[in-house]
Amino acid sequence: EEHIAAVQSLSGTGACFLGGSFLAQFWPNHPIYVPDPTWGNHIKIFKNCGLKVRKYRYYDRSKNALDLEGMIQDIKRAKDGSIILLHACAHNPTGCDPTLEEWKEIISLIRSKSHIAFFDSAYQGFASGDAEMDAQAFRYAVSQHVPILLAQSFAKNFGLYGERVGTLSIVCGDKVQKDHIMSELRTIIRPMYSSPPRHGSSIVKTVLSDPALKEEYYQECAGMAIRIQKMRKKLVDALKEAGSKHDWSHIVQQIGMFAFTGMNQEMCKTLTEKYYIFLTTNGRISMAGLNDSNLKYVADAIHAVTDGKSIISQ
Repeated sequence: EEHIAAVQSLSGTGACFLGGSFLAQFWPNHPIYVPDPTWGNHIKIFKNCGLKVRKYRYYDRSKNALDLEGMIQDIKRAKDGSIILLHACAHNPTGCDPTLEEWKEIISLIRSKSHIAFFDSAYQGFASGDAEMDAQAFRYAVSQHVPILLAQSFAKNFGLYGERVGTLSIVCGDKVQKDHIMSELRTIIRPMYSSPPRHGSSIVKTVLSDPALKEEYYQECAGMAIRIQKMRKKLVDALKEAGSKHDWSHIVQQIGMFAFTGMNQEMCKTLTEKYYIFLTTNGRISMAGLNDSNLKYVADAIHAVTDGKSIISQ
């Protein structure tokens, strides 16, 4: 605890903005690199902080898979000391995460380039179902003494969307540095939101501080993650039964709440306008919205809009 400067934020969005504002003020003239694609709000947040936003390759749409080679090349080419935004787990929107071995390669490169790793953790516990396993990337980065900021949201994994509960943590070299950083964070927070709401954070604190409640919470997270994983397989099976000839295996290989299907904007528009299935126009669907009652209808509709058309981009 003596090495972590942590403050409560207005959910993950507020944590990203607070971290971005801190870096813009105390690490100026260094761009932030975000994955392509990333959560749509990331770019707006960091631009509003005054950071120059650039992208690194992350997802290969021609293979519906992680573009590790492109990611490594772009992070290597980035100016030393750049800020690298990383999704800690359950990447949004792709649901495509690096393996632990791939994370080690990425973090080793970040360290060698003296980059700052800015982790955004919005779905801890919803990826693998194990909150500890979902933390392995940033914990490994800490063990390698990489400069780290961590934005956390409790909106999804605690069901506290309306309570705006999050944290920003900065790993420090020692207690003296921690005290200095805490002072500067408070200075930024004061005119921004002064103090955060207490109700939602009290719920999180109560659950995580009580061993019995914490164990029950972990079991419930695991239950939700397992259900989503099962729905992935059921969706792929239902697409095959509907007659689809496409390779949908990437849906099963992805992780977390979302599936990045490969469907284009026109297909998504048809799904919404003709079949009243709502999804983002980049082809991302919420796996949490699928159940045994609507699965066949959704699979039949997806087959109808993708039949004879490509679900990969060259």
